[in-house]
Amino acid sequence: MAKHTFFVTGTDTGVGKTLVSAAILHAGGRAGLRTLGMKPIASGCEESGEGLRNEDALLLQASMTENLGYEQINPIALKPAIAPHVAAAQEGKTITAQRLVGFCRGMQMQPGDLLLIEGAGGWRVPLNERETYARVPQALDVPVILVVPLQLGCINHALLTAEAIRSDGLRIAGWVANRPQQQVMSCESDTLEYLQSHLPAPCLGVLPWLPDADLSAMADELNLGLLLG
Repeated sequence: MAKHTFFVTGTDTGVGKTLVSAAILHAGGRAGLRTLGMKPIASGCEESGEGLRNEDALLLQASMTENLGYEQINPIALKPAIAPHVAAAQEGKTITAQRLVGFCRGMQMQPGDLLLIEGAGGWRVPLNERETYARVPQALDVPVILVVPLQLGCINHALLTAEAIRSDGLRIAGWVANRPQQQVMSCESDTLEYLQSHLPAPCLGVLPWLPDADLSAMADELNLGLLLG
């Protein structure tokens, strides 16, 4: 059974959740840990000879140490590159938190040291008309890793997301600052200083912008000791 499980969320979509998750998995494997990753829902999947595949889920599969089938890593693969609840509706499917929790608990039963469950979009992304993705980590009762993109508006988005996570009764285990573009944001050091003093969790690292996903270089910037103790 996985010893440590974390849910990875972001302040919005496209903030680098998958890259951060992959970098953490890579760092864990390099430290001798048995690592697992999953993305229960993935929209924007493409047809392959083996079925629908999502590039983010494939990156998680390549970054973890354990050898598992794609369907365990991404059990719900949706073709439209839109919000999951809309993509599911277009394909005549229904997504429920209970179903996702079942997939996640199945993955938790796999032997390993570190399991990352990557969400979709931000904290309140809908699953259906009644539930948001937040219900999944709530039901699992697992700590959260927050990904914050270093760009204009990130302080407001980060603080609001942290407030929502804590109001839902969950602990933020740590947060990672990610540079989503080559150009460094104005007053980046001031932004980082403010986030470090106001977010209720340690900063696990500040990831550089890289033209290619160099997970080794990204892993160098992470402090897993702050996450795992």
